[in-house]
Amino acid sequence: MLKTEWKILENQQIPQWFIEAVKDYTPASEGIYAAQLLWQRGIQNLEMLAGFLNPNNYKPTSPFAFGQEMKWAVKRLQKAQEIGEKVAIWGDFDADGVTATSVLWEGLGQFFTQEQNLSYYIPNRLIESHGLNCSGIDKLAEWGAKLIVTCDTGSTNLSEIEYAKKLGIDIIITDHHTLLDERPDVVAILNPRYLAETHPLFHFSGVAVAYKLIEAVDESWGNVNKKPVEDLLDLVAIGLIADLVELKGDCRYLAQKGIEKLQKTTRPGVKILLELCQKKGDRPTDISFGIGPRINAVSRIYGDASFCVELLTSKDVKRCKKLAENTELANTRRKSLQQDVFKEVKQKIAQLDLSTTSVIVLESPQWEVGVLGLVAGQIAQEYGRPTILLSTGEIFALTSKENNLEPPKHPPQPPLDKGGSQTMLRNFFEREKLEEGEITSNLARGSARSVNNIDLYNLVKNQAHLLHRFGGHPYAAGLSIPIENISLFRDAINQQLRQMIEINLNQQIITADLMVTVSELGQSLFRELKLIEPCGMGNPAPKLLIKNCTFEKTWHKNEADFKGRKVQYIKTTFKLCDESCNVGFPGVWWGHYQNELQENKQYDVIVELDFNSYKKDYEVRLIDLKLSQENQEISKFKLKESWLIDWRGSKITEDDLDCLMLKKCPSEWEEIQKIYRKAMPAAGYAYAFEKKLALAYSSPEEISARDIWEKLIGIVKYLSRTGKIVTWEQIKSKLGISDRSLNLGTIALAKLGVKWENNNGEVKVSWSKKLDLEEEESIINFIEAVGEEQFLHEYFYKVPVTTIQSVLEIYS
Repeated sequence: MLKTEWKILENQQIPQWFIEAVKDYTPASEGIYAAQLLWQRGIQNLEMLAGFLNPNNYKPTSPFAFGQEMKWAVKRLQKAQEIGEKVAIWGDFDADGVTATSVLWEGLGQFFTQEQNLSYYIPNRLIESHGLNCSGIDKLAEWGAKLIVTCDTGSTNLSEIEYAKKLGIDIIITDHHTLLDERPDVVAILNPRYLAETHPLFHFSGVAVAYKLIEAVDESWGNVNKKPVEDLLDLVAIGLIADLVELKGDCRYLAQKGIEKLQKTTRPGVKILLELCQKKGDRPTDISFGIGPRINAVSRIYGDASFCVELLTSKDVKRCKKLAENTELANTRRKSLQQDVFKEVKQKIAQLDLSTTSVIVLESPQWEVGVLGLVAGQIAQEYGRPTILLSTGEIFALTSKENNLEPPKHPPQPPLDKGGSQTMLRNFFEREKLEEGEITSNLARGSARSVNNIDLYNLVKNQAHLLHRFGGHPYAAGLSIPIENISLFRDAINQQLRQMIEINLNQQIITADLMVTVSELGQSLFRELKLIEPCGMGNPAPKLLIKNCTFEKTWHKNEADFKGRKVQYIKTTFKLCDESCNVGFPGVWWGHYQNELQENKQYDVIVELDFNSYKKDYEVRLIDLKLSQENQEISKFKLKESWLIDWRGSKITEDDLDCLMLKKCPSEWEEIQKIYRKAMPAAGYAYAFEKKLALAYSSPEEISARDIWEKLIGIVKYLSRTGKIVTWEQIKSKLGISDRSLNLGTIALAKLGVKWENNNGEVKVSWSKKLDLEEEESIINFIEAVGEEQFLHEYFYKVPVTTIQSVLEIYS
């Protein structure tokens, strides 16, 4: 079982002027805890403090920060409006994609007649998966669309974009996912990944990009007889927070303003969703634990999430009530399925030898593919290993009859045939196998989740030759794989992770921000901690350490849905006590049973303080616990002046600072770890460094893997013609590649007649016949290896320095 190591951030000497400034925002308390948190998180001057705590003091970035791309997008939309073209919105089925679709539907609906000149299309999770697809583009073409505006998708769909172009359909992309080296052939692409990592828009989710497009349209066309664009901010907050992006810069600003709007929302569907999840809309957790999971559950259970747009945008209260109930039932079923799959996965894990397992890869024909990502995340956290779960069974859509649901009214959809929307409804509700051409029976589909800063995307990408399809980012991925390749994939990805980095896969680090007593829990502390909301990636919810506690009145029960029916989803409630007070403080431990807490034992605990809007009372959410006698030594990590300096892309000299420099862009963690260890003193004390370490490498050279192959050919021709002798290191340096890639290159050239004479690292080259450059498998292997290496160079050039620091501290 995964062991946890705790670290407590020590209290720092905070300037009195800063404490006084924070106290202005916490008149009912001294503001000491809030000042500690803010200072620890880098908010250390009055200007930053004002902009961080009050969105009205923050200056939002213009939508035209996207540059010429935004101007092209606005111009093309204006042309469509002037000549009466039909415009289609292509969305996605998760909460970010659904809210982005809703923002464009309402925002563009001020300029285009909805249903007549404006429509939207959301792919079916079970049938079509993420992104553009040709069959959906065919439907939009038949409807008459001349322009597609994507949201939360599209950046990598080069072939589908080309297909749309052949049908006479232009495309504007609004997205935030990983970019390809090649710019798509589209009218405009609005993607914050083109911006610098320090740009205030860089961390935008799909809905935020869509909102910026509407802002730009609004500014360009004038606000005549239209609703204020700010009316969309409640939808923006839902998508932003549900998508777990870093809430920095404009992301934080939009989330703050959006939550203000959410508390006063007039949208019937949103209000009913808040009622069903017993939330008020004034907390980011009302989205992350309430509205967000409910929207996400729809596509996980039904496949099709199109009716969620109607739920979020319709003014028909009765209709919204029915759709919200359908959403709630989907979430109820999702919880039960998730719990069932979780139990089955744990049973399979019990049969594994975890001492030899670096990546958990499991499959079953019984698992519902829609919940595998959620379960994979749970397993990854519990066992400290990247987890990949695959369903090898046939995929079905759920029927309305099975779920006792009234089929939702679909939004305007381009007709497939004379049946039109009825055909769409049939695909949505009838329990029928997906057509063979869409998902073949020999494919397993599933999800992967990472943990401990392990780059999961790269792990999966390196096994692409075994996969049918994959996509994602360093922390999460989706994939499909031929069933016969699963065993090979499992072995290969495990071997790869073991070779990449030395990781303690049996340990998880939990950092506590503050140490408090039970008597300090309650309204005053809650209000202080609430200052840093909205919390999320890059600004986590404060974790509190409480020592020498006891538990009383422990009780576990199943959750119930809004109709009072039990859901197989356990939580334990309790009272937390210590010597500081006579009355226990209420708390909850999700997914655990009461017999896991012993009322006669003394514990140290890490908790998060929360407000239960249903009970109208404050409570703690238990994160982790240890018996007190086992937890006498809590490792301390004091935030000092950074020992890791980010000079990537800068011109520097050795005289700039007495430090060690990493001048070559790495392609694996071990390269950074080696120089990191040199910066540490002989005693090996983890946080007292003899020298600072500077990341001083330049940006990766923009040259394709195929061009590097041609460059290698040129070197070989030159060396063969001149008879010169060089070293392997000189060749590697000239090409900018690793030993592994160079070895593959020499193998490929040897098969083509090149002879290598190696004398203690010095190389002489010759060939006896004309070089045949026909693409053989060995050449392709070299090109693919170099491509993978270039991807890693790009990753290590762009990865946040905080991520590098965290990985080195944990695993070196």
